[in-house]
Amino acid sequence: MQDRHVIQSGYLTAAIKADGAELCSLCDATGEEMLWQALPIWPRHAPVLFPIVGRLKDDTLRHNGRTYHLTQHGFARDHRFAWLNRTPTACRLVLHDDGATRAVYPFAFRFEVAFALEDDALVNTFTVVNTGRETLPASVGAHPAFRWPLRDGIDKAAHVLEFDQPEPAPIRRLVGGLLGPPQPTPIQGSTLALDPTLFEAEAIILDQPASSSVRFTAPGAEAIEVAWEGFSEVGIWMRPGGDFLCIEPWHGTHSPVDFDGEFRDKPGLLLIPPGDRRVLTMRIRLC
Repeated sequence: MQDRHVIQSGYLTAAIKADGAELCSLCDATGEEMLWQALPIWPRHAPVLFPIVGRLKDDTLRHNGRTYHLTQHGFARDHRFAWLNRTPTACRLVLHDDGATRAVYPFAFRFEVAFALEDDALVNTFTVVNTGRETLPASVGAHPAFRWPLRDGIDKAAHVLEFDQPEPAPIRRLVGGLLGPPQPTPIQGSTLALDPTLFEAEAIILDQPASSSVRFTAPGAEAIEVAWEGFSEVGIWMRPGGDFLCIEPWHGTHSPVDFDGEFRDKPGLLLIPPGDRRVLTMRIRLC
């Protein structure tokens, strides 16, 4: 039986499971489910990405002359977290390094994931603590998958993403699972018109976003706003054939196609001194 905790407010009900510290349900005040329900085409809801986002070249981490096999998006999503606290409107979970994690990622850490309902929003906080004696190189990513269409009967192509700022900068795409060169953005001003064909070339990656929030919306449906603090990139993804859209604040992304060096030199990492911490926040609001 899965170990879950349900939190509720007058606006939202959310369920979080200890496996992966994963948000697995997000319902509005009427009980309407807004989160993808992990159907076989993509059997996840909102995985937590740590200690990497994306993929390393050959799934290989290089550190101090040794190599380690670390696969896409890291291991947190596949580990059971321990509960630190559970209340009717909040919960907090933690993952520590151990023999299994050090076999693929040779660093000491404490990684906390917290959820709290505040008014009409779900606030998801990620805290990375360096418990070791050397600089901790790490990435953190959120990966919530929202139902698409937002309501039954609405055409997928009627949906848009509305960023809070114009986004003229080039985007990135993946080349063989690694970060490719910049290319022109499909975002017009601050609006991305959504269509499943956008994702035939995998994720759209904003590696220099001007915005700190985006609204996923369609005529006749309640919109979902995702806002972030402390994150430096945003990924947008769906799997062809799936009825979901992922809006993913990240700090760090896939290795560039031309990078194969020491892990600590990988572009975009958090570099946390011993005894220090970094806190990143995602806020999901129905509006």
